[in-house]
Amino acid sequence: MIPRYKSTAGGGGGKLSPFFLLLIAIISCFATYNALSFFLQSDATKASLDPSTSDPIVSMPGQFKGSGQKRLFHVALTATDAPYSKWQCRIMYYWYRQMREKEGSEMGGFTRVLHSGKPDNLMDEIPTFVVDPLPAGMDRGYIVLNRPWAFVQWLKNAKIEEDYILMAEPDHVYIRPLPNLSRGDNPAAFPFFYITPTQHEKIIRKFYPEEKGPVSNIDPIGNSPVIIKKSMLEKIAPTWMNVSIKMKEDEETDKAFGWVLEMYAYAVASALHGVQHILRKDFMIQPPWDLKLGNSYIIHFTYGCDYSMKGELTYGKIGEWRFDKRSYLSGPPPRNLTLPPPGVPESVVTLVKMVNEASANIPGWDDGR
Repeated sequence: MIPRYKSTAGGGGGKLSPFFLLLIAIISCFATYNALSFFLQSDATKASLDPSTSDPIVSMPGQFKGSGQKRLFHVALTATDAPYSKWQCRIMYYWYRQMREKEGSEMGGFTRVLHSGKPDNLMDEIPTFVVDPLPAGMDRGYIVLNRPWAFVQWLKNAKIEEDYILMAEPDHVYIRPLPNLSRGDNPAAFPFFYITPTQHEKIIRKFYPEEKGPVSNIDPIGNSPVIIKKSMLEKIAPTWMNVSIKMKEDEETDKAFGWVLEMYAYAVASALHGVQHILRKDFMIQPPWDLKLGNSYIIHFTYGCDYSMKGELTYGKIGEWRFDKRSYLSGPPPRNLTLPPPGVPESVVTLVKMVNEASANIPGWDDGR
């Protein structure tokens, strides 16, 4: 209600003129607009500063909100002293060093966990912790069985400053700075299309009893790449080792899982401890099946890349142009590998360029290490 205006000219009361009514209305609207703008802008600013509003996977734990605190992880890969393993480790370590200090990286220290039981000639080049292999004959020719045993020894005896660990492999090349993809008590892992626990329920139940829950609780993963709390891995690793050995001793399981047996063992061991992983398809790509780099962080070059000179994939048949890590079992690939022909996808082209850059910059590349 607008108050009555007392005129001083005539000494009597009177109504406000239309001009003053319009003026008061304009002033009131302007004041209201400013007040609303202030409060709306304040709320918007608060929302933009809250990192949980932009995290599409899970809300960021409270202790990290707005703190700017890095959650460093220690990069650890298990390896043998074979030439085939050595040259891959050298390339992997080169690209770790290139990406570690870049913006967005939460990479901490690095350890090659060498399960040969003795030092080798890369000790001065790559930070290395030597552990024992399994007793002779226990791996039954399946050398990967040494991986969980190597982690058990390393976690027990090494001084690891970081609270998180990335379990990596020699045939990983970092193409972007890698952040800590885990969240809270949920480790981050890459989902493998060929790890299918629900399709092997009969076998899985030998190691994951029904009282633990449905087989679907078991993630379709291996142990690498996985970013996980160190304290959590310390609990899982012994179980992972024991399950791996039991699976290898069981003829039906060994036949069904073959070379990926140890991957299934890690997935089962994690589920036995009630641990479930955040599945990150952007963790890595695997050429030649993945054609684009996208927003991925790692190239995993486990598959052979065979192409005709027309750029056509000839998988399963040796191509006119090829890059296959298994072609270099006894020593490193030569420097300056020939680039793929036109039409080959960028994932393969990038991989070869990165191998070439690493080999060109690693001292003593051709000395047989």
